[in-house]
Amino acid sequence: MRVSRTLLATVLVVAALVLQVCVLARFGLPGAVPDLLLLTVLALALVYGHVGGCLVGFFAGLLADLAPPADHAVGRYALVLCVVGYAAGLTKPETGQHRSATGPMFVVAAGAVCSTLLYALVGTLVGDTAVQDAGLGKLLFTATLYDLLLAPFTVPLVMAVARRLESDPLAGDGGSGAGGADVSVRWLGGAGTGLRTRAPRRSRYGRSARLSQRSSLLSRTARNKAGRIKGVKRL
Repeated sequence: MRVSRTLLATVLVVAALVLQVCVLARFGLPGAVPDLLLLTVLALALVYGHVGGCLVGFFAGLLADLAPPADHAVGRYALVLCVVGYAAGLTKPETGQHRSATGPMFVVAAGAVCSTLLYALVGTLVGDTAVQDAGLGKLLFTATLYDLLLAPFTVPLVMAVARRLESDPLAGDGGSGAGGADVSVRWLGGAGTGLRTRAPRRSRYGRSARLSQRSSLLSRTARNKAGRIKGVKRL
């Protein structure tokens, strides 16, 4: 089964937003609300890289800004998740996969802190001081704690689904790391002169191989005939 990146990211982001608004937000936990949407953006950024993380973050933040419970300016959380997704995508290793869970967990902790700080900073710039009134230190601590507790159950799952159902073999920031860029260059350059110059070489090589095989068969046949003639003369 193959699913495009856009469709897969849309389904995962919408599902995370629905679960966050309809389930997690109703728990009434002290401090911040567990940000399942942020964890989904971070997981996709670790798979798709900085460009994909930036686009997914902007789309996810824009949906969160337009969701009914939102009481802030449209585009505020989109800007925050766009920056956080871009930064998280920069931590993607060249091999495409992290060797241990330490890297993703560090990205989750840094993403929780940076998203809260950026959200408060943008709110200060637009005149919204709700974060400062609720206590910035308390929000930072609870947001980081909740996201770290929720990350082991969500981030590996989202990353596994994104890698398994990804269908873009030409993307340079896919799971193959630097090799993916080489594949895309070869595919994109396939319409140029590279394939045209290789085809005659292969044809000449194949023609020469066929000629050498024919000559060897003819020589064997000639030797066999000569052997039979000599045998007749001996008899």
